[in-house]
Amino acid sequence: MTDVEAVRAAPAVGSRRAWLGLAVLLLPVLLVSMDISVLFLAMPTLTVDLDPSAAQQLWILDIYGFLIAGLLITMGNLGDRIGRRNILLVGATIFGIASVLAAFAPSAAVLIIARALMGVGGATLLPSSLALISSLFPDARERAAAIGVWTAFFAGGSAVGPIIGGLLLHQFWWGSVFLINIPVLLILLALGPFVLPEHRAGVLGPLDLPSVALSIGGILPLVYGIKHIAAEGLDVEAIVISLVGAVILTAFVRRQRHLDEPLLDLRLFSRAGFSVAIGSSLVGMMSLAAMSYLTSIYLQSVTGRDPLAAAVLGIPMAVAVFIFSMGGARVGQRFGARNSFAFALAASAVGNLMLLGVGVHGGIWWYLAGSTIAGIGYGIAFTLVSDVAVSSVPAERAGSAVGISETSFELGNALGLALLGSLAALIFRSGGDYAATLGETIQHAGANTALIDSARESFVSGMHIATAVGATLLLAMALIALFASPRRLEPSTASVH
Repeated sequence: MTDVEAVRAAPAVGSRRAWLGLAVLLLPVLLVSMDISVLFLAMPTLTVDLDPSAAQQLWILDIYGFLIAGLLITMGNLGDRIGRRNILLVGATIFGIASVLAAFAPSAAVLIIARALMGVGGATLLPSSLALISSLFPDARERAAAIGVWTAFFAGGSAVGPIIGGLLLHQFWWGSVFLINIPVLLILLALGPFVLPEHRAGVLGPLDLPSVALSIGGILPLVYGIKHIAAEGLDVEAIVISLVGAVILTAFVRRQRHLDEPLLDLRLFSRAGFSVAIGSSLVGMMSLAAMSYLTSIYLQSVTGRDPLAAAVLGIPMAVAVFIFSMGGARVGQRFGARNSFAFALAASAVGNLMLLGVGVHGGIWWYLAGSTIAGIGYGIAFTLVSDVAVSSVPAERAGSAVGISETSFELGNALGLALLGSLAALIFRSGGDYAATLGETIQHAGANTALIDSARESFVSGMHIATAVGATLLLAMALIALFASPRRLEPSTASVH
């Protein structure tokens, strides 16, 4: 279907079918974002059952985000060519099969493979769902409202993931956090062909496969090398792998500059507003992922709460993210995107810094207040990012632009766990003769309460340092947004070209 055919097939503005289509699009968004964080609370239980090594634990968490980050740009471009609804439904099928495999994984290695397949499926769902909003809502104001709802579910899904995980773990085994995906995906597959318009761009050439290989071949070894340095220290293996990734990514960027139909449209980054938005999502997700992961371990392994009690304490942040995601576009229109980005990032930084008040034997109110304030900032910032990505590009490039935007979200999530999570682990291990993780240390300590207390103190120190680094990055990005970007980015009320 060409662009003209897509416009003819699109539901009328504000029609019931358009809003029903949006409701269907929210299903994969919620699942993909939930699966970023749903394992945070499940890791202690999963560790006992599958006995993964420290490296395997990080890969169980990271491989999903890494593959989504590596494939989002590719899948966004592919959706522009073969049809966004088509690739959405194919991705949902892959995601569902992989979820079943993950739920019944007999070993850590199989779980890592299943999470990788989920990443492949998830990479098709995010850019297609957000790009289809342009077809469902050609009116700019309604589109802005729809994007706000979409972002609320995306950001809120990541925040609510640990809560859902805690509720399921209270009644079932850890595999249930994956099986919950199946009924939701079945609804998507049943209703999607009837309520979602198909859209493909008829003017784009074939997908450049060498660019696809270069993008994936550069991102994965570079991130692996960084993870290895953080976990094991600087050695020859880490240097060689990191250099290989950097060289491949350099070749990828050089190739994009000479292609008529690049996989990554670097011209978008010539707009200061777009660059600030992408930087904000990258830094925002880094800090959010690290904070969510580390506080999930803190609430269970340090304070001794069960998964359900830990999940309940995460509700204020989830509510804050959801509510302020819904209103983020209006905040940007009222105060200008530059000021709104700066405020949102600064609020997130303040929330992270408030976690410095959390200790082994108290300070839970610091966690509740800090996570809620951070949630307000994250909600506003993430909505502005999505709004800019969709509103500032021609309709035929919406999929690739959204791919860039969502890549920054997923790469930020993966880097937050890899870098800030590994930094916290490094500080933890340097505090004494501990096992690779706090959970393993407590499990092997037996009745040695002195060792357990010491390990908990060391973990809290690592959490403090990691969240402080995340807050520093947020403040730096807030200053960049305030002084290096135009007063208003491309407003959501502008028409799609």
